[in-house]
Amino acid sequence: MTFSVRGIAVWLGFVLAAVLLAGCDSKPAFTNLDITGNTQFGSEFSLPDTSGKTRTLGDFKGKAVVLFFGYTHCPDVCPTTLAELSQALQQLGDDGKRVQVLMVTVDPARDTAPLLGEYVSAFSPTFIGLRPADTAELVKITKDFRVYYAQVPGKAAGDYTMDHTAASYVFDPQGRLRLFARDGQGVDTWVHDLKLLLD
Repeated sequence: MTFSVRGIAVWLGFVLAAVLLAGCDSKPAFTNLDITGNTQFGSEFSLPDTSGKTRTLGDFKGKAVVLFFGYTHCPDVCPTTLAELSQALQQLGDDGKRVQVLMVTVDPARDTAPLLGEYVSAFSPTFIGLRPADTAELVKITKDFRVYYAQVPGKAAGDYTMDHTAASYVFDPQGRLRLFARDGQGVDTWVHDLKLLLD
């Protein structure tokens, strides 16, 4: 996956703001960035899943929710993150049943509902794909969660990749946004932080 200078700058800006807000805690319990109480990020969503059913955060009350942004043609970050989450849920045992992973596609033009559904279920049958119905829905949720995305033309005519924020947002079982999880930190980090949220 490629990352533009603008995309990296936007991501670093949000991380710095979250660090400053969380900086008063000298011994953070989480490995990922604790953004509890940070109002810069969205706190709710309403998007159709791959069966056409509208999903909101309230549908998963009592579960920790990992909200992940990506696309099915992603060559590295997206499949790695989903694989790590799948392994983490397995390591959590019964607690893993109390975690819901949601992948929001930033490429709905190519990620049809059947394709997205097949893609996420290949990592875990419990994972759910969310697909904005139109550009306005995609713009809204990415703006709410401060997610950067942009189409990057490929070498062949009509081919492209998607440059996007490589991170997930994690809600606790009470529906509160708690963590900004940078992708690529490994299975152990997910297990550690999800255990804390589920306690």
